Amino acid sequence: MRYLPIDSQLFVQNRQRLTALLKPKSLVVVNANDIMPTNADGTMVFRQNNDLFYLTGVDQEETRLVLFPEHPDPKFREVLFLRETSELIEIWEGHKLTKAEAEQVTGLPQKQVYWMHQFEQIFGQMVFEADHIYLNTNEHTRATVDVQSRDARYIAEFRERYPLHQLERLAPLMHYLRAIKQPQEIPLIQTAIDITDKMFRRLLGFIKPGVWEYEIEAEMMHEFLRNRSRGAAYSPIIASGANACVLHYIDNSQQCQDGDVILLDIGAEYANYNADMTRSIPVNGRFTARQRAVYEAVLRVMKEATQMLRPGNLWDEYHREVGKVMESELIGLGLLDRTDVQNQDPDAPLYKKYFMHGTSHFLGLDVHDVGNKYRKMEPGMVFTVEPGIYIREEKLGIRLENNVLITESGNIDLMKNIPLEVEEIEEMMQ
Repeated sequence: MRYLPIDSQLFVQNRQRLTALLKPKSLVVVNANDIMPTNADGTMVFRQNNDLFYLTGVDQEETRLVLFPEHPDPKFREVLFLRETSELIEIWEGHKLTKAEAEQVTGLPQKQVYWMHQFEQIFGQMVFEADHIYLNTNEHTRATVDVQSRDARYIAEFRERYPLHQLERLAPLMHYLRAIKQPQEIPLIQTAIDITDKMFRRLLGFIKPGVWEYEIEAEMMHEFLRNRSRGAAYSPIIASGANACVLHYIDNSQQCQDGDVILLDIGAEYANYNADMTRSIPVNGRFTARQRAVYEAVLRVMKEATQMLRPGNLWDEYHREVGKVMESELIGLGLLDRTDVQNQDPDAPLYKKYFMHGTSHFLGLDVHDVGNKYRKMEPGMVFTVEPGIYIREEKLGIRLENNVLITESGNIDLMKNIPLEVEEIEEMMQ
């Protein structure tokens, strides 16, 4: 892997935290992701199942973790299955984990690491002692799953082979655990953010009238890759002019024009953890009076929203309060009428015309990380803060986004060092 080794105690502790939540006599099975095909004999770049990585640190395909904390035989309480390598695999694909290396990565003793072809033999000595079987599914509220995953296939296989066992949902437990970042996780997120900082400073000296959006993307990728990142944490949005009013614009194919503002929603990945940053900057290095007014309105909303991220607050209440701040700013910009706002349908607020997305989401191993919006905010949670104003008739879209860690004593802006103020942006672009 490109990233530096991670202390295996993180994964040991994550497994302990999960087993503490299980029902009596429970068994857990967690699978690696598939390697997805493209066309002919091509494949996509492998991306590990985040729950498996969270529990093991293994970043390799054809991997399976089985946990059974109450099994009578201690060697069957935590078992890892790996793809067995061969000389042919070494030649064509490269190195795969040995059992000794798996012990270093996961903190599991070598005697509890087996090859995948041994799975049924070992699993048969475990499954019949269990009363509850926890299997995984993608229960992210924003997920649209149109392809069958390895998890889905395994659920079908398990039901056919062991039809009388009681199945349980693993996802709610993983969402609960992963929402609170462990002390070892914060530096990994911070590293992704620091790489993003370096990238943005590079772009501030590169962007000028006439440059193409895809050239900016190339500069971004250069800085990511040279700093041990696998690349972008998500499809980058490099949207100049009217493109900035398309929330998920990813073509990055237009030329940047003098007088336009360009919206950059780009973040680095590091060790499977993600940064998520948005900045909006003038292509020619200077905001017009109108552009600056809109920018500073968004910045004020961002700063107030950041202060609202506190332990004990609820997701929906937080977003309603941010909406009120945005209403005031839009009135100040002449985009909304105060009387109309006072008479609006509270279930269809008028600010949604110009600010149509949410302000925050969980961040971690997923860019839109797992978590439960009905759970009160707690120390250890990491959120984005990303208000925006999109004025299609003016071909102007401005969004600003930082990543914030909630603590007992308030919150910490993990992106506080990345240029944000108007004067700072303009000075660095000169």
